[in-house]
Amino acid sequence: MKLKSDQTTARAMNRRLILNLLRQDGPKSRAELATITQLSPAAVTFVVADLMGEGVVIEGKAVSGSTGRRPTPVQIDYDHGVAIGFKLMADTVECVATDLATNPIAAIRIPMPSKAPDDVADLLAVTVPRLIGLAERPQAKIAGIGISMPGVINHEQTICVRSHRFNWDNVPLASLLARRVNVPVWLEDDTNAYAIAQQLFGLGRQHRNMAVLAVGVGISCALVIEGKLYRGANGAAGKFGHTLFEENGRLCECGKRGCLMAYHSEASILRRWKEARGGGEDLGAPELRQALVAEDPAAVAIVGEAGRGIGTALANLVNVTDPEVIVAGGEAVSLGEYFLAPLREAFSLRTFRSPPPILPDWEDNSWARGAAALVTQRMFDFESSGGITGIGENGYGPARAS
Repeated sequence: MKLKSDQTTARAMNRRLILNLLRQDGPKSRAELATITQLSPAAVTFVVADLMGEGVVIEGKAVSGSTGRRPTPVQIDYDHGVAIGFKLMADTVECVATDLATNPIAAIRIPMPSKAPDDVADLLAVTVPRLIGLAERPQAKIAGIGISMPGVINHEQTICVRSHRFNWDNVPLASLLARRVNVPVWLEDDTNAYAIAQQLFGLGRQHRNMAVLAVGVGISCALVIEGKLYRGANGAAGKFGHTLFEENGRLCECGKRGCLMAYHSEASILRRWKEARGGGEDLGAPELRQALVAEDPAAVAIVGEAGRGIGTALANLVNVTDPEVIVAGGEAVSLGEYFLAPLREAFSLRTFRSPPPILPDWEDNSWARGAAALVTQRMFDFESSGGITGIGENGYGPARAS
C-alpha cells in the first residue's frame, strides 16, 4: 500500500506509533511518549488529545514520589467498545464478546444446524444481541464483528474463496452478515485470526517475527513477518497441514493424498486411536486424555508419533522462515507433554540453527478471541482493511470501527 506524504498520513502514523507503544508497554506520560517515539511534545499532545476526544485513551492516576508529583500517564481504555468474535467450527460456533483487548466478557457455544451461507449469517445475526445481553453492557458501542473459519479467505473482499470443510466457494459471508447488522464485519482464516490475537495481546506481543502453529481438526501455521501477517498472493498462506507427509498416502479432506493433517491432526489422532482400540463411538478427546494419564501404550504411541511427525515438518518450515518464537495452539496442545515433548525433540534435531522456543497456548475461547482481534487490529494499524459495513436490518448499534 503506497501512502501519501501528507499531514493526514503523518498524523495517522503518529497515532499508530503511540497506540502501539501504549499497547505493548502500558501507561505512559506524554513526556515519556515524546522521548520514546522521538516525536515532538506538540505532536504527542495533539495525537493524545484526538484519542481522548474519541474515548480511545484516558488519563490514569498520577503517582507521587520522592521528587514530587509525577506527570499524569495516559492509557488505552479497552472498555470503550465491545468486539464480537465468531469462530465457525464443524457443526458449532464459538461466540465471544470481548473488550478491545480481547478479554472475554461473555461467551457461549451454539449449534450450527445448517452450513448454508444465508442460514449461517442469520444465526450469527441473532446471536449478537444475545451476547451483548450476556455481557451486561446494553449501552456499549459495538466496535465490530470478526468471523474466523477454516479456508482460503480473500481478506480484502471479505469472501471465503474456498472452504473444504464447509464446501463453500466464493461465499461473501461478511457481506451477508453486514446486511443484517449495522456494524463493520471482518472475515479471516481461523489460524490467521488467532495469530493476530497472539501478536496484539498474546504470547507474540513482543515479537515481530513468529510462527503460529494450530493443531486441531486441521493443521495450519500462520506467519507474522516484520510485524505483518503474511497471507500470500491468494490468501492461502499457512496451509501447513497440506504439506506432503507420505506419497500416495491417506486421503485428505482437500481431495489429495498424503497430507500431514490426514495423519496427525487431532481428528486423525482420535481416529487412529479408535482403530487401535477396535472402534467405539464413545471414545473422544476426554477419553484419550484419560488414557494418556493412565499411560495407555496405544494412546502414548499414537500421540507421540503425531508430535514427532509435526515436529519434523515444522523444522522444515523454520529452516525457511526463521521465526523468533513459535506459538502453538489448538486442541492437540491440550494433550500436554505427551504431544509436545516428542514434537520439540523431533523439531530440535532438524533445525538448521538453535530452534526457537515453542510457547503453548491453550485457553478457553482463544479461537473466538482471535476472531474478535480482527476488530481490534484496526485500532492499531490504520493501513489494515478488509472490514465491510452493510445497511443494517436490525440496527444493533452505531457502525463505528475503532
